[in-house]
Amino acid sequence: MIKNLKEYKNKKKILIEHNKNYYDKNISKIDDASYDKLKRELLEFENYQKIPIIEKKVSEIIGFEPSKKFSKIKHPETMLSLDNAFDRDDIVDFYKRINNYLNLNSNHREKLFAEPKIDGVSASLKYIDGKLVQGLSRGDGEFGEDITENLKTIEDIPKKLKKLNTGELIVRGEVYIPKSKFKNLSNKFANPRNAASGSLRQKDAKNTEKIPLRFFAYGTIFMNHNLESRQSKFLEFLKHQGFKINPLGKIINDEKDLLENYKILENKRSELDYDIDGIVYKIDDFKLQQRLGNLTNSPRWAIAHKFSAEKGISKIKNIEIQVGRTGALTPVAKINPVNIGGVTVSNATLHNEDEIERKDIRIGDTVVVQRAGDVIPQVVQVDISKRDQNSRKFIFPKKCPCGFDTIKDYNKVTKKFDAVRRCPDKGYECNLITKEKIKHYVSKDAMNIEGLGKKVVENFWDLNLVKLPQDIYKLNFEKISQLEGWGKLSAENLKKSINKTKKISLEKFIYSLGIRHIGQENAKILAKYFQSIKTFKKVIFAKKNIFKELLELDGIGETQINSLKNFFSNNTNKKVFEELIKNLSISDFIIQSKGKFINKTFMFTGGMEKMSRSEAKQIVENEGGKVLGSPSKKLDYLVTGDSKPTVKKINQAKDLGIKILKEKDWYKLINF
Repeated sequence: MIKNLKEYKNKKKILIEHNKNYYDKNISKIDDASYDKLKRELLEFENYQKIPIIEKKVSEIIGFEPSKKFSKIKHPETMLSLDNAFDRDDIVDFYKRINNYLNLNSNHREKLFAEPKIDGVSASLKYIDGKLVQGLSRGDGEFGEDITENLKTIEDIPKKLKKLNTGELIVRGEVYIPKSKFKNLSNKFANPRNAASGSLRQKDAKNTEKIPLRFFAYGTIFMNHNLESRQSKFLEFLKHQGFKINPLGKIINDEKDLLENYKILENKRSELDYDIDGIVYKIDDFKLQQRLGNLTNSPRWAIAHKFSAEKGISKIKNIEIQVGRTGALTPVAKINPVNIGGVTVSNATLHNEDEIERKDIRIGDTVVVQRAGDVIPQVVQVDISKRDQNSRKFIFPKKCPCGFDTIKDYNKVTKKFDAVRRCPDKGYECNLITKEKIKHYVSKDAMNIEGLGKKVVENFWDLNLVKLPQDIYKLNFEKISQLEGWGKLSAENLKKSINKTKKISLEKFIYSLGIRHIGQENAKILAKYFQSIKTFKKVIFAKKNIFKELLELDGIGETQINSLKNFFSNNTNKKVFEELIKNLSISDFIIQSKGKFINKTFMFTGGMEKMSRSEAKQIVENEGGKVLGSPSKKLDYLVTGDSKPTVKKINQAKDLGIKILKEKDWYKLINF
């Protein structure tokens, strides 16, 4: 039993040294039983003792730190994540979104291809003239690590295709370790997925070769859709080329078929020799996949149907209020640690004030905690029979921990107050909001500063090193190198990471500011409109109100405009903005130079027979054009669908001399 933090640190160093010997030097100076005992002691100490933020926990260590020599290469098409479905309603919504976008009858059910969602590591393989020339990890989706040599050690991955010997082929799939083989790895890894991930990132491919890695091919990119017409046929094509494909994949015709297959696989999952956590559904028709296209982070044409949520019973020790970057106060239950589906859970969200009131959740209650996939664990039920007689209702604080009186926004549409209570701070006066804004600024989807994660931000905040986002660019790295848990090398790596991200796109910069209601899609729309940081600054700092011009943009409404107004009416926000652009090189939005609608603007009104307005707008943008939300002198074409076009908009367009296209004219224009 480890008695104190000093002993913990000493034993952790010993464990890391053993990891280095085993994973990096390919030798072992300790028997498996002794290693397991040492690791268990360290993990047990972490479960019941508070570990300093800067101290990396043993539970966070996988193998030995992989080589940083892997070069990063841009994927030809972004490797997106998948939206999740958890019940029948989510699946119905998925069908509904597809039908709405493709303008199909609401009862239509397009054929899906379903296959198990392997709990492994995604990889992308590039073949030229039939030969494997490159293998990338998912990375951040846009850029992957070049792990070609490691992937070549996997028997299931053909080095040369059997039949295709011309052109370029991208194959995507999942690397995994069979459960039967994982048992022989002596639990050096927490689970098969972590083992696969750590193995693929060994700097010496000879070490990777010793790990029993396997590979299931599951797809390709739009570029290769000319090889086959359907997902199901493409997988058969890959099988003939020498790839392993999952034998449980099948065509799904409707909800009944889908739910029956779901039930079968959920019951069968324990019998399989690989971990699965759900089923992936993809539109089988490649042409429809391309028409549907992608959202910012996920494809419209696919979804992951996660298996039933796993539950555990625990006791609430305390209820804490966390404040997000938009000021939302979120109650979090601190519970006695409980293992749910192989993961130790000690925190569970209570969502908001109304939810606590509705379920009558109190400190000291025995509760059912549910965890489903990547969703944050949540309290779903209170066992009233085990409640203490002296228990008292939880009174949600009316003040933010920073001292501000909280507010609830009034929704003009529903004519009700929102369930979420917020701190009204518009700038950086609330320390809790400020910390969350900084965490958002450095996050993966924003500036993506590696090495400056949430724990480091918290630590730097406590040490008064970072109090505003621009402080990141004033850090004293010599001082950081002397901090506990740091050193010259780690400080230098952080410095390089910060400098590397100083060149950023306009849309990512706008998103990184953390403006409420300005998500990634909105940021892209704004970036496309303003095109440069110079124009963006000129407009938002203008003395006269020209925000109303943004109402012309399709996808930007009064909610977003009011949010921008509120943000830039605050002097601290303006100062932060100006300081940041001094330290950054913000690239202009890249305007598409090819396409039939370059420098043309469109607006749509009324429903169309053969496609939805959403798809029509996407076609305009794909061809380099812009879509406006209201008629103005800047508009080139008003496209009127045959079903209930807005007469007012048509008359406005006529008065402005704008060319009006009927539905049939639109189809001719795009050769549809």
